[in-house]
Amino acid sequence: QVQLVESGGGLVQAGGSLRLSCAASGIIFSFYTMGWYRQAPGKQRELVATIFSGSRISYADSVKGRFTISRDNAKNTVYLQMISLKPEDTAVYYCNAHRVLGTGEHDYWGQGTQVTVSS
Repeated sequence: QVQLVESGGGLVQAGGSLRLSCAASGIIFSFYTMGWYRQAPGKQRELVATIFSGSRISYADSVKGRFTISRDNAKNTVYLQMISLKPEDTAVYYCNAHRVLGTGEHDYWGQGTQVTVSS
């Protein structure tokens, strides 16, 4: 059974920092592209950052220079370090594991962790 468990969310003032973690089980973690998404109230879920199995990284323009994604394959964990947080970063943050196999695409999601940035 695949599980992605996020942690590290909370309430922080604008300009503050948070570090999100996502611990994965039930998958060969190192083979998966890991991503962080977020969904604000009334908005669609959006991709924040991606780290590929070869450790190539990409970010949404809105978080470049403020957020850093990383992974520890030995711990089956992906992280999102967030600094200089803004009220518009307020959202539920979701961890995603993605892999394309011959049988199709495999996507797994965590339950989400709330990040609230007060002004």
